Amino acid sequence: MDYLVIEGFKSAAEEFGRESGLVAPVDLDSIESRMNIREALQRGDVGEAIARVNDLDPEILDTNPALYFRLQQQKLIEYIRQGKIAEALEFAQVELAPRGEESPEFLAELEKTMALLAFESSPSAPQSILELLSPAQRLKTAGEVNAAILESFSQGKDAKLVGLLKLLCWGETILEEKADFPKLDLTEGTFAKPR
Repeated sequence: MDYLVIEGFKSAAEEFGRESGLVAPVDLDSIESRMNIREALQRGDVGEAIARVNDLDPEILDTNPALYFRLQQQKLIEYIRQGKIAEALEFAQVELAPRGEESPEFLAELEKTMALLAFESSPSAPQSILELLSPAQRLKTAGEVNAAILESFSQGKDAKLVGLLKLLCWGETILEEKADFPKLDLTEGTFAKPR
């Protein structure tokens, strides 16, 4: 249930709850709100995502300046992606430059993002800069927003299932040095016989 809620599988969480008799740890409607925010970010509509976050809980962005900066940075990236260079320059100057002056971390990220203007169509552009235009950048931003929303609801931001699997792998590695035992094959869901 924890995994389904954190990852945003509302209908699966509802069905799992019905079949298992478990109650979701959060209001399932909040899952839909989080997924709408994630979808807005994945399609590049940062303005809608910010509005939806504020509708859900205005304090999330007020109390997390780094997250707000990431969203504004993503908005700048979207301007550059769309070729709206004048809007990108104005937005960077008005919205992001003052934040960059407040924090060296923000300034470094702003400089990296502004480098897109120089390198966007160049084949010799550094990969770390071109990655900002990849869909993975949108997913990263959406993940950060999802984690902040979950944290604001006092819900864990990482699924316990993932932690348990990491613990299992670590335990198997330690045990492997001392004994032969059937190892769990995570791709098949079966146990492999000891060597």
